[in-house]
Amino acid sequence: MTGQPSSNAPTPACPRLLPWPTPEGKPCYLVTDNNGGYLSRLADDLESAQLATGTDVLGRARQVLGDPMSPYTEIRYAGIRLAECLTDVLRVAESRGMRLVVPDDAEECEGQAPSEMRSRSDKYRRPAGPVGGGA
Repeated sequence: MTGQPSSNAPTPACPRLLPWPTPEGKPCYLVTDNNGGYLSRLADDLESAQLATGTDVLGRARQVLGDPMSPYTEIRYAGIRLAECLTDVLRVAESRGMRLVVPDDAEECEGQAPSEMRSRSDKYRRPAGPVGGGA
């Protein structure tokens, strides 16, 4: 033995940004060497649901915004829902972007804790409490 790490040992993957925040509203990460595990599949399913919801909300918002007689409350509700969906979609885009394999940066994340990673997730964090300050 030379004290060198075994080349057969699995190398941990970069932390994956999950499509849900922690209870404190901070980014939530998953570190695994198995991309097909239960939590990975759950995150994939939730990302798909978030994107589908965003598509649905966008279609409905276009209807409301396209009608000059839409009441203020409907327009406000559409704006709130669009902001929520945009938050989700930006988190999904960042998560998927972080998982892209870039040959020059492939070793960049090895050994980094999630707190050391450069993430913009705080920008997309939903504000605490009801969106828009209440009714």
